[in-house]
Amino acid sequence: MSRAVQFAGIDWAGRPVSIEYQWVGVDNPATPLLVFLHEGLGSRSMWRAFPETLCETLGCRGLVYSRPAYGQSTPRAADEHWQPDFMHRQAYEVLPAFLQAVGVDGSQQPLWLFGHSDGASIALLYAARFPQQLAGAIVLAPHIKVEDITIQSIEQAREVYRNTDLRAKLGRYHQEPDSAFWGWNGIWLHPAFRHWSIEAELAHIQCPLLAIQGLDDEYGTLAQIHGIAARAPQTQLIELNNCGHSPHRDQAEELIRVTADFIHQH
Repeated sequence: MSRAVQFAGIDWAGRPVSIEYQWVGVDNPATPLLVFLHEGLGSRSMWRAFPETLCETLGCRGLVYSRPAYGQSTPRAADEHWQPDFMHRQAYEVLPAFLQAVGVDGSQQPLWLFGHSDGASIALLYAARFPQQLAGAIVLAPHIKVEDITIQSIEQAREVYRNTDLRAKLGRYHQEPDSAFWGWNGIWLHPAFRHWSIEAELAHIQCPLLAIQGLDDEYGTLAQIHGIAARAPQTQLIELNNCGHSPHRDQAEELIRVTADFIHQH
């Protein structure tokens, strides 16, 4: 059952930041907790009904939030330009502060992370830094390094944003769509980001991992999830047919099935 959208305050990047969030699923603190981490242009609302459906199926709680600059959370400051460590900072600074603000303590009851794209990368980084906090992680279309296909698709997205109604469409989900889009687009296309990688961090992950990628993903190849398994051998891989960059939209039923199997297994 979805509850009302709420806001939590944290101090981050030298200023107070308001984080939009919502509890979904079973209203029972004794059940497992899934924390959902959205994609590079996502938000709490852009997940739509998927977190609720997944948590109801699993009989667990869900916590869905919008990172700073996204959704109804505090927008990016006008002079704020993200650096190549922006996902590290989300994993090491923002997510721990947010969890503390809403009263979630993974050391008392280890939680599950469910991340998509940039959110999946953040989930992997959190798992590597805070191994005792997690029961496991499910990562959809994760990025562990920068590929040519990723840059090409993000360049195309820039042209679409400039020349179509994409800005208006994103405005349905973000308080300030320019804050979300240019923060994400600007750093991914910055020359310094071309050498970004989290491959070294993966070896520190101890929890069970489920890594999922569509065979038609326009933002990355199977080298991403295979690279995770090479460095974290406990990883279970799922490759989905007829699926692009968003398995929760393209193959929701199958994604719910494999996620339920994975969580029940562990």
